[in-house]
Amino acid sequence: MPGPPSTPRAAGAETAALVTQVVDELARLLTPDALRPPPESRDGTDDARRRALVRLRVLAGVKEAVRHLEDQAAHTAAANGAGYPEIGQAVSMSRQGARRRWPGLITNGTHRPASHPTPRSS
Repeated sequence: MPGPPSTPRAAGAETAALVTQVVDELARLLTPDALRPPPESRDGTDDARRRALVRLRVLAGVKEAVRHLEDQAAHTAAANGAGYPEIGQAVSMSRQGARRRWPGLITNGTHRPASHPTPRSS
């Protein structure tokens, strides 16, 4: 059985562009009331600021949801035998970065924490 397909950079860029487009549309769908100006708005400045802030709030929620989905996928990958090097590569970070992001994710007994020497008093 062949291993997982490698993802070329171009495909990653295409995926990022597609996801950006989908998230942009999602943000529009989740902020329909931001398109209607409030009655007290006399110029476009207050309305534009309000729309931008609502959109920012929605996008922060999307980012939190994506982070949660990343965490789930990392746990699933680890449960199915992936190590920190593979998980880090999947999210464009180093093995050490993946270990910092998901400490304790890989618990197969082969990984031992680095020992830190006990400071001596003089």
